[in-house]
Amino acid sequence: MINLEGKGYEAPPSSNDISLPNQQLARVIIVWAVSQSQPKVFDLFLDPAVRARPLLLATACMHANNDGHDDDDPPPATAAAAGARIIVIIVLSSLGRRAGGRLMLLLGGGCGGGLRCTACVAPPGTGPSACARTTPLDPKKGRAGASLPFNRYSWLTTHNSSPLGSAIISPPNQEDSVASQLRNGVRGLMLDAYDFRGDVWFCHSFGGRCLPFTAYAPAIAVLRDLEAFLAANPDEVVTVFLEDYAAPGSLSNVFNAAGLSRYWFPVDRMPTRPGQEWPLLQDMIARNHRLLVFTSRRGKQGTEGLAYLWDYVGLVDGRCPRRAESKPMDSPAQSLVLMNFFTSNPSQSWACGNNSAPLLSRLSTCHRAAANRWPNYIAVDFYMRSTGGGAPLATDVANGRLHCGCDNIAHCKPNSSSCAAAAAAVAKQPPPATSISLPPGPAPAPAPSWAH
Repeated sequence: MINLEGKGYEAPPSSNDISLPNQQLARVIIVWAVSQSQPKVFDLFLDPAVRARPLLLATACMHANNDGHDDDDPPPATAAAAGARIIVIIVLSSLGRRAGGRLMLLLGGGCGGGLRCTACVAPPGTGPSACARTTPLDPKKGRAGASLPFNRYSWLTTHNSSPLGSAIISPPNQEDSVASQLRNGVRGLMLDAYDFRGDVWFCHSFGGRCLPFTAYAPAIAVLRDLEAFLAANPDEVVTVFLEDYAAPGSLSNVFNAAGLSRYWFPVDRMPTRPGQEWPLLQDMIARNHRLLVFTSRRGKQGTEGLAYLWDYVGLVDGRCPRRAESKPMDSPAQSLVLMNFFTSNPSQSWACGNNSAPLLSRLSTCHRAAANRWPNYIAVDFYMRSTGGGAPLATDVANGRLHCGCDNIAHCKPNSSSCAAAAAAVAKQPPPATSISLPPGPAPAPAPSWAH
């Protein structure tokens, strides 16, 4: 733990405060990047403005090394990595107290399980850092466990879950892999599927075409990661939302090839009558019906077993109008509710500010607009970025309302006399010992136009 709120803490220095020449420090950071196999650091290093300010590179190292993975992920155990860390320690000893402390935070400081050290403005490291949540509470561990219908749960969802894209043509909406997202508690994945290079790829593109510089990965690679997660976690349920540009038959083939058919929730068991509830979550788990797949293309339900999204899911976005494809928000015909909260142009700084209090505010607004229904899926860009609780906290709030009427699933305690009493008990618990507190980030940027 490195506590920067304690005695003698001063504001982070500018690059001019570093006694060691910038060039030497930059070289050390590149050595560290080599040892850790961090190509993103090299991408930043190609920018002369960033190269001249090595603390930005140090922040890039921190982001590359602390991406919200579980604490038990094994670190690289190579001689080169150990040697590079020794070099960094030697360099730190040559820095002033302010610069050295800051760089130690960036390279070695941790926020603890379920948290991530993040800076709220781009390029990385130019603004204050803070510990932000990456992982919602598991609603199955609350008072109700898995005993409620599936539509009484809310799940953190990532928009354009495939993180890779062209910085100019198709910027990414997430910062880590689908496998990492699943480890961090994401249970809803939004993926754009295209026919590309004789196969199905997940891609960011335009007009129904996947292009070489916007392609993320073959669908089979991502779906095999999903299968590995479901196999290793037999009590987890995942939903996939497909923006579907693939030819008939190709998606069902790739899901089968990935071994996911064994987890498939049958379309004929999905609720079809207004007000009808889903099976109990525990029954879905017991039957191994742990993968829900929805497509944006009508007509694939009968031939491929892909459920047509708008027959089962009602959509509200950040301003709470409905999409043309979706039925009215207050329609009881759809038993699940998806809330989108992201912009048409992915922005890390916007997400950082707006994934916090504005998201919680919109959660309440859309609840009223959707006939007093809380969303089952909360979809965001850059789910790991916020000024605190972020999208994981919003998911906890929705689950609290769905499970016991409290404003957080953490307050749905067995034998608790009231939400207030449970909240007071939670408030008395000491904060995690590994937390890092830094100055707050910038005010939220104005919202750009909303994506549909």
